[in-house]
Amino acid sequence: MKYVIIGNSIAATNAIKSIREFDKENKIILISDEEYINYSRPLISYLLAKKITKEKINYLSTDFYEKNKVDLILKKKAVKILINEKSILLNDNTKINYDKLLLTTGGTPIIPQIKGINTNGIFNFTKISDVEKIEKYIKENNVKKVSVIGAGLIGLKATEALLELKLKVTIIELSDRILASTLDKKASAIFENELRKNGCEIITNTTVKEIITENNKVKELSLINGTRKKTDMIIIAIGVKPNIELVKETEIKINRGILVNSKMETNIENIYAAGDCAEPTIAIWPVAAQQGKIAGYNIIGQNREIKNIVPMNSVELCGIPSISAGNTVPNNSDCEILVLYNEEKKIYKKIIIQNNRIIGFIMIGNISRAGIYTMLITDKININEFKDSLLNENFGLINLPKEFRKHLVTGAGIEV
Repeated sequence: MKYVIIGNSIAATNAIKSIREFDKENKIILISDEEYINYSRPLISYLLAKKITKEKINYLSTDFYEKNKVDLILKKKAVKILINEKSILLNDNTKINYDKLLLTTGGTPIIPQIKGINTNGIFNFTKISDVEKIEKYIKENNVKKVSVIGAGLIGLKATEALLELKLKVTIIELSDRILASTLDKKASAIFENELRKNGCEIITNTTVKEIITENNKVKELSLINGTRKKTDMIIIAIGVKPNIELVKETEIKINRGILVNSKMETNIENIYAAGDCAEPTIAIWPVAAQQGKIAGYNIIGQNREIKNIVPMNSVELCGIPSISAGNTVPNNSDCEILVLYNEEKKIYKKIIIQNNRIIGFIMIGNISRAGIYTMLITDKININEFKDSLLNENFGLINLPKEFRKHLVTGAGIEV
């Protein structure tokens, strides 16, 4: 039996762990077009800001692959899946045979089709190689002003790193606020105020119409609201899309991503997909980790399923931690919303309740109860008996129903 994995982020490495729980000997081959053995993509902003080194960005020990008997093929790109042959063709014309195949090809940055987009000085921010290119360009071109297009997690972490480098940063966001997909207006405002205090300009409700160039380099931005902004460099951070190039010419079914069931199986027997390339999915690190784990189990016949995935985002900006999960900006009029706000301490908590169950929350500043709130969402616990204590500073497991606490300890079923 030979297992082949394409991609080398958290979904891939978690799959390896699952496989090796039950299968210690069969061959695992991992193919990656990057040169690095593994690294935490959420930490690349700290690498750009010089807060960590490349040696500290790995989330697994350097001997992980050796200990788990994984044959690594780095700096090689898988270019074709030959389903009938059960093999993978690499960009050097090498063929790798497989019995079971796992696709963890991740996502690729969305690039807007605007005039001037192909000039020098424009970068993405998802890989170590992006950091290396940005560092080189800043040094060689004496960059002083940077424009970040997009105010999601990637754009804001890039912004924070650039501010650490003492650069003048302008954020340009099409929505009416930063982190609009995960935070409400009050939560976004907390971070916007802190960013502005750190010298960041934030322009919302508009985007780039055209990139003005000079000598084949970024010079200026023309926005759709008529504003023009001088800039030396641009970082594009308007989102990612599933990387499905490898499967487009195959029988593997795709929509926006590679279609999978709850076992992470594609429509083709013995081919699986996990992480940002799979659909349905949520393009965040913890979900990719869980999907990789489940895919690994099913590859070796352990029959596990993904259940109750709650959309969750966690980010720290300007020294302020935050976590949001579930439905944070509901449209339903039948939702009850609990709020705690301390402007001086920069603490904000919002819990959204529907039919006596928590469906979402936002926590800024103090995130110490996030794990409990998440469990209450995933297990759909009726919170009516302890609703009044949810925002208390000392709220904890002791406040939960006895049956639920027993469930946490023993795994026994509960009535919800």
